[in-house]
Amino acid sequence: MSDNWTAVSREVNARAAELGLKQRELAERSGVSLAIVREIQHNKVHRNRNPRTLEALSTALQRHPHHLTAVLAGKTPPEAGQAPIPKPDPVVVALNTLIREIRGLRTQVSRIEAAVFSENGTRRRTR
Repeated sequence: MSDNWTAVSREVNARAAELGLKQRELAERSGVSLAIVREIQHNKVHRNRNPRTLEALSTALQRHPHHLTAVLAGKTPPEAGQAPIPKPDPVVVALNTLIREIRGLRTQVSRIEAAVFSENGTRRRTR
């Protein structure tokens, strides 16, 4: 699914109107430049933006920090009080993968040892 900047523009404009925020006020509250606020509100420039830009705008619009990111992706936005979905730490993911691999290797070594050595630890004869 492609990004839906039109939906983001509509959401920002509708919520800013609800809150009575002008572009300059939204820019000040969010810490996002006035030029970027204008680009998003007028749906003029479609490009990848830093995720923090949409988070800052969402927060300034009194929404969940991932609200506009969800709108952009065509997903249902989280509720304002809902906890953010934690992103998995890539180091933890890599470590868990290594642990699974090591466990698999241990199993294979045990099978090889069982096939090569007898119960008393002496090597079995091969034909």
